Amino acid sequence: MLYENDTPQTHEMEGVSVSLDAYKLVELIDFHTDFMIPFNDQTNGGVIIAKYTVKNQTDKDAYYMPAFYLFFTGGEKHYNNYRVLLPEEKQLPTKLAPANDYLIKAGETITGYYTYPFGEDHLKQVLNVSTVAIEVPTPQSVKDDFSSTFGKDGKFTLSLNESGEKKVEGNKGFYQDRATIDDWGTKTMIEEKSDIAKSEQLGNATVTLDGYQFTDFVPNEVEAPRFESFNNGVVLLTVKFTIDNKESAEIAQSSINSKLTVNDGSQYMLDEGMLLSYKYNDVIAPSTSGELLQVYALEKEMYEKIWKDKSFELEIGPMKDKEAKDLSKGKKVTFTLK
Repeated sequence: MLYENDTPQTHEMEGVSVSLDAYKLVELIDFHTDFMIPFNDQTNGGVIIAKYTVKNQTDKDAYYMPAFYLFFTGGEKHYNNYRVLLPEEKQLPTKLAPANDYLIKAGETITGYYTYPFGEDHLKQVLNVSTVAIEVPTPQSVKDDFSSTFGKDGKFTLSLNESGEKKVEGNKGFYQDRATIDDWGTKTMIEEKSDIAKSEQLGNATVTLDGYQFTDFVPNEVEAPRFESFNNGVVLLTVKFTIDNKESAEIAQSSINSKLTVNDGSQYMLDEGMLLSYKYNDVIAPSTSGELLQVYALEKEMYEKIWKDKSFELEIGPMKDKEAKDLSKGKKVTFTLK
């Protein structure tokens, strides 16, 4: 046994939930060559054994394909369940399978296991990274109809050693932009302000500035090429908003843009879409509220020598739907961060 964790993680999707109840990382030594292929043609390695529970707490049947793919920074592929390592009747992909149309009945709870194999080389690599992520897909309300999905995709982060535990715990203090969620590197807090609670009306939506974080960001080796134009380091500014949607249409988080003005108004930059993890179907429904993050990548030397003690203003809007239709009639609102 290399590592085990029994602290549950749960992702809710409008009445259907998936829980990672517990997991173990087990080392395997000198096993039979019949099992080599999923272990990268090696006979030493390891396997993560994960226990999942899927609950349908709605009053209607749903359809759920448990495609819980695992990935990690620098990994050569996405890892999936390897059926031969556990009795099939105990595995979640047997309990939710094509044979039963992936059906989970109203009020039903289904628990099962999943195994992720690593050959010796990949095991060393993943232990060095110290954490992995597992994708949680959405359920469907109609069988085989991918347009009937509901809820939002999720992600579980698993630590694999003490270093991973520290990384996971440390990341809880940062806003969950893509650099944090996908483990692109190391953040160190420079400046933070929360509970700002300043609101502006934008069409029929209320935009509330909740807080912001300036962080010193050091990308890892895999993601460093994304930031190669930053010759003197990177500072990330992540800004958190709450959008209260009183429009008649959905507001798409991936369609919203913003502009940051720095150096007392003499310079500006646009938000960095690559640093956000919003997908096409991530929306704030009418008559609901939801979080919105905006992220800016700043040249560290410029930030430290010129910008940090001057004003930062953020202009955001208009609100848009998934098809990028303007819901705010071109209007924007401005917030002063500092």
